[in-house]
Amino acid sequence: VQLVESGGGLVQPGGSLRLSCAASGFTFKNYWMYWVRQAPGKGLEWVSAINTASDSSTYYADSVKGRFTISRDNAKNTLYLQMISLKPEDTALYYCARGIAAYDSGTSPSSWALSPPSKGRNFGSWGQGTQVTVSS
Repeated sequence: VQLVESGGGLVQPGGSLRLSCAASGFTFKNYWMYWVRQAPGKGLEWVSAINTASDSSTYYADSVKGRFTISRDNAKNTLYLQMISLKPEDTALYYCARGIAAYDSGTSPSSWALSPPSKGRNFGSWGQGTQVTVSS
């Protein structure tokens, strides 16, 4: 299993970025996929999730709702995160992650605020991360 993120960088407040995550080594379309982030000196934070290809429902943390859009291209085995209206508090290392098992929805998005993500507990695999820095 391999997840490789790209697309991070330095952007001014109010700017946009699109992150990509190339997946390989597993049947991508059958897994929930996630974006999580870690700001300097802080723990992991939920960002967004997308259901398997049969549904593709999307979920967002309150902090990014209305500004970020998660999507997946199952033909290309690629996960995306379109980010607009970026704020300095969005500065973080962004990780792409895969669910524990096929079709397993994991932690309910309604519980995200009470249950921070843990790489070992919530995800079967994750990438190395891509840095997003929002600064003027």
